[in-house]
Amino acid sequence: MEQFIGKHPRIEAVDALRGFAVMAILLVHNLEHFIFPVYPADSPGWLNALDQGVFNVVFTLFAGKAYAIFALLFGFTFYIQSDNLKRRGGDFGYRFLWRLVLLAGFATLNAAFFPAGDVLLLFVIAGLVLFFTRNWGDGAILAAAVVFLLQPVEWYHCIAGLLNPAHRLPDLGVGEMYARVAEYTKAGMFLLGFYIGRKQLFVATEKNLRFWVKTLIVSAIAFAPLYTLRELVMDNGAVVGQTAGTALDMWQKLAFTLVLVASFILLYQRRKFSAAVAGLRFYGRMSLTNYLSQSVIGAFVYFPFGLYLAPRCGYTASLLVGILVFLLQVRFCKWWLGRHKQGPLEYIWHKWTWIGTDK
Repeated sequence: MEQFIGKHPRIEAVDALRGFAVMAILLVHNLEHFIFPVYPADSPGWLNALDQGVFNVVFTLFAGKAYAIFALLFGFTFYIQSDNLKRRGGDFGYRFLWRLVLLAGFATLNAAFFPAGDVLLLFVIAGLVLFFTRNWGDGAILAAAVVFLLQPVEWYHCIAGLLNPAHRLPDLGVGEMYARVAEYTKAGMFLLGFYIGRKQLFVATEKNLRFWVKTLIVSAIAFAPLYTLRELVMDNGAVVGQTAGTALDMWQKLAFTLVLVASFILLYQRRKFSAAVAGLRFYGRMSLTNYLSQSVIGAFVYFPFGLYLAPRCGYTASLLVGILVFLLQVRFCKWWLGRHKQGPLEYIWHKWTWIGTDK
């Protein structure tokens, strides 16, 4: 496989895939009104049916998968930054910890407009796993990723509950419990992205494309039985439903996520597809700026202190709002990157990451 000297070159497919993930997050958040669940009280029957169809399609395709792709690429970016510095004899680890502190600041800013819905702080916490594993071998990193993605804590409680009916789950609220599982999943996706970077699997070689074809086939085959098992287990008692059911839910989402990633990478090799989604490259290069600005825009559109359109927007109208915001953001990204190397928040994050150096 080709080895690069100096900095790793940008991989267009990765930029576009990151843009796809942020776009999907935007559409899901619009349907949720950015965790502000106010919707029209009375709509015609045909619109209710359309709204339900829009909700089912968008959430089936993107909910839980877009953030997983975002996490995968977070780990991949860590590899790029770490390896670039390692080639010059440096260690990116402690600089990365400072970078996570800065990300916590961005998370706080985002939470001001998107209360209870921000995932960046979860990235900060789960991202610590990259610091501790940065010098591990490839096999150890992959094994650790698999362990996190298997959800061992959930299976422990499941088996303990089956063996001892008196066993009780930790006294956590449903939301907090699910967030804890999501933390394991994000850590696993970070490590998987780190491993993909180590193996340069996003580089478009014949061998790598065969790998993505196999990934697509295996993930597609695994999705249906995992989804079916999850549905069956969720209805099979409180302990099993909250443990094995939650783990299986994460697994079926992981399988579908890998279907999306592999399909995107393979389709991107076709000129017509890459030309059709060219705007996503610009959108992905400014992912932090777009992620935070969509929260500001969403709060202004739906919340009472802004336009307060939430009571007037069902799922269909909210999807159209999301698409409009996406198109406007893409236009802004193209304009900005035509004049600057990085997005505004990306520039700040980069400069403050490397404060005290000439980078």
